Amino acid sequence: MTHLDGNALAGTFADILGIEITTAVGLCGSCHHRFELARAHAFITAIGAVLRCESCHGALAVIGQKPREVLVNFSGMASVTSARP
Repeated sequence: MTHLDGNALAGTFADILGIEITTAVGLCGSCHHRFELARAHAFITAIGAVLRCESCHGALAVIGQKPREVLVNFSGMASVTSARP
């Protein structure tokens, strides 16, 4: 399966969390690589998406789409920093 960059999930993150992913900086919980989330690898399917670290390829976030809700798991990230508007 080919991946897109994290920008592919910009709308999803903006809708769910109100953060601008193109400028947010993440810290991988596995390898401690710090990077702009826009550079992470996004794997998107009809039922959701997985955001993976560009360095170690560990899962950073998992997004599941249900008919009336969206499930988000950020357990692979040590932190996310986003500038205030």
